[in-house]
Amino acid sequence: MTRPVRVLLVDDDPLVRAGLRLMLGGAPDIEIVGEAVDGAAVPDQVRDTSPDVVLMDVRMPVVDGIAATRALGAGTAVIVLTTFDADATVVEALRAGAAGFLLKHTPPEQIVEAVRRAAAGEPVLSPSVTRTLIEHVAAGGDRAGNSRRDRARERLAALSEREREVAAAVAAGLSNGDIAERLFMSVGTVKAHISSALAKLDLTNRIQLALLAHDASDG
Repeated sequence: MTRPVRVLLVDDDPLVRAGLRLMLGGAPDIEIVGEAVDGAAVPDQVRDTSPDVVLMDVRMPVVDGIAATRALGAGTAVIVLTTFDADATVVEALRAGAAGFLLKHTPPEQIVEAVRRAAAGEPVLSPSVTRTLIEHVAAGGDRAGNSRRDRARERLAALSEREREVAAAVAAGLSNGDIAERLFMSVGTVKAHISSALAKLDLTNRIQLALLAHDASDG
């Protein structure tokens, strides 16, 4: 990027915010542009500071991080940062539009790199969170039920056949390069199909697209 990655910190614990300022402040390509102590203040802070990435706590007293993430919609990458990785919390945050989910005990250098990746439009998940998500998806048939699967299939029907193929590849965890190789198309075409699918489905990012494709699957 030609300018530093602009980051908004959202956490009700001043010690956590201080720690994040310390670890991110040492990166020359990252700038802390604002702080909020509750999700209720996030929309105004985002409007006033125009961050590229929001580091968002889950548990806050008035408006939690999941609700705040859902209220933002597209345009700002949100990394949900919390002390626990409960199954339902991970999936709920990602369905709300979070670009990533990291535990607060994640090493500082990985949090810094996660901010850079989120600003570049890449999904960010710590290994333990990835395992939780995979386990949720593996058991999704029983937990989600037929109604969720049917709703997901109905939504995916709005996509072209090629877009559905790309969505399935995204759900399989493939990178754009891997998808291009598998489906015999250019990386640019893959990106175009993903962007088109997100727009048609009113989704924020590829993680939401992957979850929807998983919901629609039989396995």
